[in-house]
Amino acid sequence: MTRFAVCFLLVFGELAFGGMFALAIPPFARVARGFYKSSASVFLAAGALTAVGLALLAMRSVAPVAPGPVELWTLAALWILYCVIVSIYLCTLWNDNEHLRARSYTLGLAAGLIAVIASIVALRPAGLGVAGIAAYALIGVVSSLVLGLVTGAMLFGHWYLIDLDMPVDYLRTFVRVLALVLALDVAAMALAIGVVWLGGGTLGAHAVDTLLSSHLELFAVRIVLGPAALIALTWMCWQTLKIPQTMAATGLLYIAMMAAIVGEMLGRFILFRTAIPL
Repeated sequence: MTRFAVCFLLVFGELAFGGMFALAIPPFARVARGFYKSSASVFLAAGALTAVGLALLAMRSVAPVAPGPVELWTLAALWILYCVIVSIYLCTLWNDNEHLRARSYTLGLAAGLIAVIASIVALRPAGLGVAGIAAYALIGVVSSLVLGLVTGAMLFGHWYLIDLDMPVDYLRTFVRVLALVLALDVAAMALAIGVVWLGGGTLGAHAVDTLLSSHLELFAVRIVLGPAALIALTWMCWQTLKIPQTMAATGLLYIAMMAAIVGEMLGRFILFRTAIPL
């Protein structure tokens, strides 16, 4: 069951990296630091949970089936590195060391990107080749951005209760970027299925056949609670911000965040059952 647990932990890793990416959207100098402190703490906790979970799995793993103990320890080390760098960034939010803050944020993003890609690529079956690795990596990155952006936007929406004069354009920017990433998410899913089917040989063809026969209902729920629900909620949020009504938009983003989490969990379960990253 190690593979299943890694698939589950990957969702928290995606939130950790994608959430830190979302912090770059609002202008730092014009937003209260409390937003960055609280949000970065949430994403640091997600990364720490991933690191601890992978380390515990590595200590208990003895099976030679991938991901084995060596891979698990490597992944845990990557997430620990991410946590260390983000912790440094978090500390700089209490002082004016702009140079260290900028460097630690950039390095934190780089460490998170590497950790997400390494984590999902470790779950690929042998024989997919370079195209398969690229498809897995793309799904990992895009899924991270979807989950991180919708969570970051939801957290940011609450700050309109604290700073009543904050421009609504900041939240609109979150929604615009989220809409773009959702379009990429749909394209990445289609690409992943195509790459596994065309480039995975007999194993890939069997995986797609299993998805469309034995797990078709699960795939349908993944689409409905993932991209379909998020696209609809993002459109509703955009229309709400035209009023503008930031609190109603934040409520919609909260629903969108829950849909994104459920969708990602279902996607990782599909990955566990079929080896297709969705």
